[in-house]
Amino acid sequence: MSVQDTVIGAILWILPAYVANAAPVPTVYFLRKLGGKTHPLDLGLNFIDGKRVLGDNKTLEGFIGGLSAGSLAGAGLQLWELHSFPLALILSFGALAGDLAGAFVKRRLGLKPGDPAPLLDQLDFVLGATILYQLFAPVRLEYFLIVVIMTPLLHLATNTLAYLLGLKSNPW
Repeated sequence: MSVQDTVIGAILWILPAYVANAAPVPTVYFLRKLGGKTHPLDLGLNFIDGKRVLGDNKTLEGFIGGLSAGSLAGAGLQLWELHSFPLALILSFGALAGDLAGAFVKRRLGLKPGDPAPLLDQLDFVLGATILYQLFAPVRLEYFLIVVIMTPLLHLATNTLAYLLGLKSNPW
């Protein structure tokens, strides 16, 4: 397999997780623009340290939007025999769980929602997706390494775009 084929394979493997991780921002943005309400996943509760468990930015609607979008991406890839829908669903759920774990860690560190946490912000969803996926199917090491290398740059680019489009209040 050529380097180019390996990079394309890595992108196709992680694509449902990327879509799932990106989808909550526009989902919540447009829902709020239409006058809809959002519901924080942590129900506004604090952890034993007195800090919010996740914060207001992690919402039920964003989670459902992310899981739906990542799963739809996986279904589309399955139509072309480029992915498995069940594994795409697992990657999508794992990505969202990893993002929630990252938010939990950020709250424990005293960071506010939206505050930057280099590498944690970019890789929490990749690690969550990979760990959950690994429970059901082997992860190719070269795919994982390519994704870990390219994700911080891609994450910064997409977040900057979301910021420029007014979907996010900061470019990270």
